[in-house]
Order: sequence, then C-alpha cells, then structure tokens
Amino acid sequence: MISKPDKNKTRQKRHLRVRGKISGTAERPRLNIYRSNKNIYAQLIDDVAGVTLASASTLDKEVNAEGTKTEQAQAVGALVAKRAVAAGHENVVFDRGGYLYHGRVQALAEAARENGLDF
Repeated sequence: MISKPDKNKTRQKRHLRVRGKISGTAERPRLNIYRSNKNIYAQLIDDVAGVTLASASTLDKEVNAEGTKTEQAQAVGALVAKRAVAAGHENVVFDRGGYLYHGRVQALAEAARENGLDF
C-alpha cells in the first residue's frame, strides 16, 4: 500500500527550517502567517521577549466575511499592517509559515506592504 505524506507535517518541517534562520526582535518583529481551510491568521511577534505585538484574522469583526478567501486574506493583511503601524512597527521580517508564497499568503503579504509594512 502506498502511503501519502502528511502535508501538515511537511509544512511544519519547512517552517522549522525557516525559523532556524529568521527571528523577530522588538525593532523588527516577525510577521507570522497561519492558514487553515476556513481562516487565515497573522501575528507580529517579538521572539526575544516572547510576546505578540499585533494580530489580525478573518475572525475579527473588522474583516468582511463575504467574498473569496483571497479577498479575506487581503483584508487581514491590510488590518494587521494598520495595527502594526499604529503600534510603531513598520519594518518586519516575513515568515510565511512553511506555505508557498502563492494565493492567500501572497495576497496577505502584498496587502500588508501596500498599507505601510516594509519587508
């Protein structure tokens, strides 16, 4: 019997490999992405202090639940960028969480860039 590899386990391995190379600081926090089947989440994380500085997801009331998942990801990217700039963080390190830079992850990243984040 042929067994298929678990996609989430391979994504987590990719994520750990990337996380060995990047880290967020207070001056340049890490913009982390998590994508589930229904929702997408973004957090600004200071890894040195171990705190979340700003966050946004499709579960927030400011994000419109209507539209495609890609449009929702764009709204989340815009919202997390606005919250980050309001908190005084414009330069960030982008952590795609082991996902391909394509589709919803790309839409979130480009919307965050358009709304003031620099990465």
